[in-house]
Amino acid sequence: MKISGIIAEYNPFHNGHKYHLEQTRRLAGADYVIAVLSGDFVQRGMPAVIDKYARTEMALKNGVDLVLELPAVYATGSAEFFAMGAVSLLDKLGCVNSLCFGSEWGQIEPLSSVASLLLEEPEAYRTLLQRHLKAGHSYPKSRSLALQYALSQETGDSIINSPNNILGVEYIKVLQKRHSAIRPFTIQRQGSPYHELALDNSQYTEVSGKPVFFSSASAIRQQIAEFDNTAAYADMADMKAHIPETVFRLLSAQFGKTFPVSSYDFSSLLFYKLLLENKKGFSRYQDMTPAISDKIRKNLNRYEHFEQFCGLLKSKDITYSRISRCLLHILLDMAEERLQEYSSQDFIFYARILGFRKSCAPLLTAIKANASIPLISKLADARFSLNDTGFSMLEKDIQASHIYSSVISAKFGHPFPNEYTRPLVILP
Repeated sequence: MKISGIIAEYNPFHNGHKYHLEQTRRLAGADYVIAVLSGDFVQRGMPAVIDKYARTEMALKNGVDLVLELPAVYATGSAEFFAMGAVSLLDKLGCVNSLCFGSEWGQIEPLSSVASLLLEEPEAYRTLLQRHLKAGHSYPKSRSLALQYALSQETGDSIINSPNNILGVEYIKVLQKRHSAIRPFTIQRQGSPYHELALDNSQYTEVSGKPVFFSSASAIRQQIAEFDNTAAYADMADMKAHIPETVFRLLSAQFGKTFPVSSYDFSSLLFYKLLLENKKGFSRYQDMTPAISDKIRKNLNRYEHFEQFCGLLKSKDITYSRISRCLLHILLDMAEERLQEYSSQDFIFYARILGFRKSCAPLLTAIKANASIPLISKLADARFSLNDTGFSMLEKDIQASHIYSSVISAKFGHPFPNEYTRPLVILP
């Protein structure tokens, strides 16, 4: 039995994701595909546009066999911790043969070379990195500049300045660090660039006589953000060719009920938390520095909403995404001390199921037989299979989902869904 892993946000699921799944089965010869999915908050420090159960259903209807939740502490972390959490989870299942990810480069060898260099950190590289940091560059920029000299200029710059390449390098680093038997594969990203905000109607392939477009998730989210509430279906029709039909139907059905969700919806909740803790500062939170904490405190009287405040605080050496993650960690009460505790105990303590296809029974059997961590399908029983540290991580996942659900309930006016009573997504 060949089992392949995918690490994803599916925010939302689009044609590029479907292509990725198809290529994963082809390249790795996978009998089953497991997706490690970010929960209700994602790596750029924002809420998912639609909840994790809807995105689980999207995944299962388009080629995934089993969806596991990436714990919130990693799903909202930097690229390094995002990768460490997700790859460690797959590795601890004990039966995953391959990890397949998309990248701008599309070749595994140069990505592996960069991963090895970053893992070993030779003295020349460390010296250059510190020089650029002292010059006032952000860490991502400093790392890119150092790599341009450690490798060939073209290779170093192209790899480390491309978002999917960066994550791919981090995945390979974790595999190497863990001495994992999981083999990495990569496929070349199709269609528009990662940060492109306009739907791409120029690049397509024909499937059953119909054009299939490859727009970025950023472009699709931007389209969603511009929806007119009075003409939602007509607005959504513009992106119909950019997402699978099953996803289009699900989003259409959920519009105005649980979707769409944006950072703006969490603005009042965040401002309350910032006011509550302003006096003592925010240095205790994940991804935070004393300098960022001071900047938040000094500018709090200029707060208007979540996104505006991120834009106000970002600078040459602190990216928008870094600020957004810091603010989200404050909102979700994610302390740096807890992250270090999890890291010191090998990162992952459980594999929580969000959904699966009934046909994947042999896969579930294989995981139960080989995994070094418990497979959780029912939250009420989790306390009996986890130590205190593992259970504290799971409680943080539940808390994050409850915060997300409370905002959805207030925005769309429906009863609050308790995480303990939410059923798994199970498809034939």
